[in-house]
Amino acid sequence: MPDLAVASGVLSIAGVDVLSVLGGVAIGIGVFFIVVAGVGMLRLADVYSRMNAITKASTLGVILTLVGSFLLMPSWETAWKLALAIVLQLLSSPVGSYAVGRAAYRVGTPLSEETNFDHLGHRVPDRS
Repeated sequence: MPDLAVASGVLSIAGVDVLSVLGGVAIGIGVFFIVVAGVGMLRLADVYSRMNAITKASTLGVILTLVGSFLLMPSWETAWKLALAIVLQLLSSPVGSYAVGRAAYRVGTPLSEETNFDHLGHRVPDRS
């Protein structure tokens, strides 16, 4: 059984600070998602696909990076700032993504060749 010790509020197993390891892992996974979002911006075909990739992957990446930083510096001050930042990220990213997608569609940004059909073509008469 590993040596489990709680000294001065820090959980350590066999001399390794568990919160530091978990924080580093969360930040690493968050950075991975942000890099995936960047690759999606370069590789995907049209603005609508890119918008989807950047919104989902970067939101998850930012949240995991924030959680990792909280695990590295746990305190009540950090916790409320983290909670506020996560709420703002979850509210602003989808709204911004929707606004960019709607604006792109309204000005007539072309769809990719892989897109089979346009679901909104008959509903938006002033698309020019």
